[in-house]
Amino acid sequence: MAIEGSASETRERRIRLGMVGGGSGAFIGAVHRMAARLDDHYELVAGALSSSPEKAEQSARELGLDPARSYGSFKEMAIREAKLKNGIEAVAIVTPNHVHYEAAKEFLKRGIHVICDKPLTSTLGDARKLKKLADESDALFVLTHNYTGYPMVRQAREMIANGDLGTIRLVQMEYPQDWLTEDIESSGQKQAAWRTDPSKSGAGGSTGDIGTHAYNLGCFVSGLELEELSADLDSFVPGRKLDDNAHVLMRFKEKDGARAKGMLWCSQVAPGHENGLKVRVYGTKGGLEWVQADPNYLWYTPFGEPKRLITRNGAGAGAAAGRVSRIPSGHPEGYLEGFANIYSEAARAIYAKRNGAAVDPAVVYPTVDDGLKGMLFVDACVQSSKKNGAWIKV
Repeated sequence: MAIEGSASETRERRIRLGMVGGGSGAFIGAVHRMAARLDDHYELVAGALSSSPEKAEQSARELGLDPARSYGSFKEMAIREAKLKNGIEAVAIVTPNHVHYEAAKEFLKRGIHVICDKPLTSTLGDARKLKKLADESDALFVLTHNYTGYPMVRQAREMIANGDLGTIRLVQMEYPQDWLTEDIESSGQKQAAWRTDPSKSGAGGSTGDIGTHAYNLGCFVSGLELEELSADLDSFVPGRKLDDNAHVLMRFKEKDGARAKGMLWCSQVAPGHENGLKVRVYGTKGGLEWVQADPNYLWYTPFGEPKRLITRNGAGAGAAAGRVSRIPSGHPEGYLEGFANIYSEAARAIYAKRNGAAVDPAVVYPTVDDGLKGMLFVDACVQSSKKNGAWIKV
């Protein structure tokens, strides 16, 4: 296990990290900070923590940041930090979707690595522009599709790549929640308010917020690329402007002489579900099932044989899972550890950049390309649903 370093690894100086958004009361900002701290690769030294200068200043005080490095805007932060001798090397962008593009642009053009929350942007046009900027920049762009950091997700990906399931035929993805079953956005609930506002969230509601996670996970594990889809989007809560439920049929591009099919269900109005992310993949030789609620378990069924349980760091777990595990089998690792794995993978890539070295091929993290694919998925879902479920090329 190389997650925290070993005798064979040289301890690198911590990466100086800044943060845009994530001030007082912001759920995902706190998660990013915990993930960045877990393996001790980063030091938070600067922030533009809120669009409100007063709240930004208060949040910086709570986090113990130097007042001189608390900024009223992300542009001010990017300009000044780029000029400082010990300015930030990377920035975490943890704002609502509509801020991602402009914020990332300011840092990328100054050579500062970007670690951005998903989805990539609020519009497909901004996503295309951001990909161009990221491709032209010498800085890295990391997208925090955090579920790809779970060890048993890496195990599933490795097994499929090794041919353990044979030729892939079916990919089933789902991510149901229930927290938007009622119109809580009208009560001023902050997280609901921006997620159901097209000007902040973009064209997708549940599709953008959690559907992109399920879609990304299915593609990450299976190694398949989407070719076309047919979607049925609903806004079940009266007056809600964005979808809160989606059913999507998928046809993947040909691979190994076959075209796999897929189904995705995402919902934020499914009572009884909290964060019910699940992926199942079936091929000619067997099937796999992973459920986020039991993330240390992967069920593997070779065709015609009993189901087998593979556990994190247990018998049958391979190198891909082992390199992102921290503790012995039987001790649960979960959401924060999986999220931290994305930050640690990003750190390895940043260290390589810092030292002018090649990135270890084993290092895997979501990129701007994955972000653009997510935005193309959302756009195609919206187009298809408007056309009564017509098949749309992605």
